[in-house]
Amino acid sequence: MTKVEFCTFLGSQDKNGTIKIIPLGYAKNPVKKPTLPGWKNVVSEIVIDKKYAKGLNGIEDYSHVIVVYWMDKEKECHLRHHPQGREDVPFVGIFACRCPQRPNRIAISTVELISREGNRLKVRGLDIIDGTPIIDIKPCTPQYDEVRNAKVPDWVSKLIF
Repeated sequence: MTKVEFCTFLGSQDKNGTIKIIPLGYAKNPVKKPTLPGWKNVVSEIVIDKKYAKGLNGIEDYSHVIVVYWMDKEKECHLRHHPQGREDVPFVGIFACRCPQRPNRIAISTVELISREGNRLKVRGLDIIDGTPIIDIKPCTPQYDEVRNAKVPDWVSKLIF
């Protein structure tokens, strides 16, 4: 017989379609404002509410995780712009780049999982500011997440990560 351990939903949606999301936890690191370049070496700790810690069981068997978070510090919303403010790349729509100035401040990053201790994950490469709310964590599984022969515009290789 399959075993299941249930939990309560954090988010909700009302009859008007308004979505309310409550964080699972928060990120901790020394970054107080966005920084370019240099995200790839930033080590962050993700602290999940202890009542959801059992949901992390088995995550340490993965080398990478996908972190879904809410960019609560972002103050601007752009429909089009030059990514990273660089005029040497095209003026594109916000949905054609990975920039944070989005109508909904949801972000995702695939990062290296260094370790897990209880309700805490240590990760490397998370482009996140200290105190950012964590919405979800998913294991990175190549058979689902890898896209072979992905096409991207040439200008993407000019951006700094």
